[in-house]
Amino acid sequence: MTTDKHQPAYTIGQAASMANTTVKTLHYYDDIGLLRPSKRTEGGHRLYSAADLWTLELIGTLRYVNFSLADIGRMISGDLSMTEALNLQIDVLEVELGAISSMLTILKQARQPTKHISSEDSMQYIADLVASRSVHTVNRQQFIDHKMEETRLLEMLPEDWQASFMHFFNKYIMKASKLTARQTQAWTELQKLLNDPAYIKELAHSELPFFRMALHPGHEPGEWIRQMEQIRLRTQEAIQQQWAASSQAVQALTRDFLLLYANVEELEQPEEFLPRQAQHLLDSVTERTLRFNKLCTLVNPEWQEISSGMELLMQGMQELLARNSS
Repeated sequence: MTTDKHQPAYTIGQAASMANTTVKTLHYYDDIGLLRPSKRTEGGHRLYSAADLWTLELIGTLRYVNFSLADIGRMISGDLSMTEALNLQIDVLEVELGAISSMLTILKQARQPTKHISSEDSMQYIADLVASRSVHTVNRQQFIDHKMEETRLLEMLPEDWQASFMHFFNKYIMKASKLTARQTQAWTELQKLLNDPAYIKELAHSELPFFRMALHPGHEPGEWIRQMEQIRLRTQEAIQQQWAASSQAVQALTRDFLLLYANVEELEQPEEFLPRQAQHLLDSVTERTLRFNKLCTLVNPEWQEISSGMELLMQGMQELLARNSS
C-alpha cells in the first residue's frame, strides 16, 4: 500500500511487525503524541512512512537503554538536546548501579547466616539490614536542618521566610516517609552535593535576590507561596499546551515569576528590575545546579514538574532579554 508513487507507506500491523512491537503500543504512541503516523487512509486507518519507521526504531533503541517516554518525546521534538539527554541518562543509570550494589550487599549479607538461624529469624535479619540502610523523613529532615544551620544560609531571614525558601523542597523531596533503594542512592548523592562548599556558594549567589526581597518584601510569606504555586500550575499548563517562550502567555508568566523576587523598592521600577533579575538567574545555572535538579527528580519524580517549569521560564527570560536589547 502506498500514498504516492515514491513514498511507501505501511499499515499499523505492518509497522508493528517490522519494528518488533505491538499494534497496541503504536496506538499508545499516537495517543500521547510521541509518534503520529504521517498519513491516514480515507477510512481513517493509520499509515506509517519510512521516516516514521526510523523514528519507531529510534524509540525502541532509546527505550532499550531505559530512557523514559517523556524524555524521548522531548528529544524528538528538539526540546532536549542529545547531549543533555545522555548526561541525564548516565546520571540515572549511575544511581541505579549504586542502588543495585546496595541491594546486592544486603542480600549477600543475609545469605551468610541462613545455615545457623531459622527462616523466620533470617527474614527479620533481612528486614534489619534494609532498615539500617533506609533513610526516613526524620533522618532527612535532621540532615537539612543541620545543613542550614551549618552553612548559615538562611540565618538572616525571618523564620516564616525561611519556610518559604524551603517550600518546594519540603513539599516534594521530604514528603515520602521511606525511600526505595534507588531513591536512597539518589538522596546519598544529594547529600554529597549539599556538603560541597562550592555548591552552597553557588546557591547563595543564585538566591541573593530572594534574600534581598525577603528582608523588604512586597508580599506576606503565605501570599508569596500561593503565587509561586500558581506560577507552577501555569507553567505546567503552558508546557501541556506547547506554548512558545515568545508567546504572550509565557512572557506574562515569566514577568510574574521574576517580580516575585523583587523587593518593595524594585517593584516601583519593574522595567529596570526584570532584565537584571533574568540575567542573574540565567548566569546562575551551573553544572551543580543542574545536577541538583536531576537528583531531586530521582528522589521524587514529581520534582520534574519544577524542573521542566524552570526550563520554560529560563527560555522565557532569554526571550525577554532578546526583546529588551532589540
